[in-house]
Amino acid sequence: MNSASPFSPEQVDELLLFFKAMADVTRLKIIGLLANQAYTGEQLSDLLGLSPSTISHHLARLKDAGLVSARAEQYYAVYTLNSARLEQTARVLLEKNSLHELAREVDLDAYDRKVLKTFLTPEGRVRQIPAQHKKQEVVNRYLAAQFEFGREYTEKEVNEILARFHEDTAWFRRALIDNHLMARKDGRYWRI
Repeated sequence: MNSASPFSPEQVDELLLFFKAMADVTRLKIIGLLANQAYTGEQLSDLLGLSPSTISHHLARLKDAGLVSARAEQYYAVYTLNSARLEQTARVLLEKNSLHELAREVDLDAYDRKVLKTFLTPEGRVRQIPAQHKKQEVVNRYLAAQFEFGREYTEKEVNEILARFHEDTAWFRRALIDNHLMARKDGRYWRI
């Protein structure tokens, strides 16, 4: 899987198959046992205290995900862990850029739009200060966007701008500072 480009639908299906295979305690135990040595289905059945058909079902899921392979030895199928496949998938999952690609098509602004629709009037004024901190952060970012980067403002100018959006200018002025959206020194404010 190439972390520089989006995952293909086949690659996403492959990851889902991997996670479904790993999402069972019995299959995790089987992987743990096979990490040490190869076993037959009968041996796994005895070790785990499960019926041969149950073990066969779990082995089939692991084989489908490419995590286990079988080879014939006399009358038995001997199962081994495909550790290279496990390591490859783990590497892909641990690459930050790869994980980011899984969310590529997600609308990251949807939550902010929903919060703003709830807490702003059609004219863009703040109806009320949200009770939840996460929602306050959204409103604070909205208000911070009203200030230009690289420009200093007096407290009076900050209050005039904030008053266009809500009467409690002191609350929002403090919130912008506390949330590191603006900085203040010697009566001067600027966006950060």
